[in-house]
Amino acid sequence: MNVILIADAGPLITLAYADSLDILFKPGWSVQLVDMVVHEVTRNDTPTSQKISRWIQDNHIDIKESETYRRYSAALEAGEAPRKANLGELAIQEVMQQFVLRQPPEVGVFLFEDHKIARTSFVLPESCRKISTRAFLDFLEQHEWIESAHSIERKAILAARAFSQLRHP
Repeated sequence: MNVILIADAGPLITLAYADSLDILFKPGWSVQLVDMVVHEVTRNDTPTSQKISRWIQDNHIDIKESETYRRYSAALEAGEAPRKANLGELAIQEVMQQFVLRQPPEVGVFLFEDHKIARTSFVLPESCRKISTRAFLDFLEQHEWIESAHSIERKAILAARAFSQLRHP
């Protein structure tokens, strides 16, 4: 079974603060990102933007194209000021909707940190799951792929990342 992990901006930022982006590979799943999310985490010079950009490049991460990002970029080029809120999540939904059209359908794991995504209003195909950063860290620890979820959380917090307390599911 081909499982694809797709991370939203929040988990990428948190893991970059903790110098732990490589843990995304621990389950042995394919790691892919969506163009809109990559834009969100690299468009400004932040404490993590260069780390994430380098990690993407060094690991040859597959970047999935979305209509959401294409339209956003076109609006910017036209001199418009398009909205920014929730575009990464919309682009991820768009990309994951395509998973059901493949035979056999691909399994997607959507890694997020935003509380509103935990609600049922965020719709994914049956073959896709959503999991919070903290629950993912717990999952890795339970499988002994990392020594301690708490140590990664603590490292991110000590590096000035205030991230969600959410554990979903």
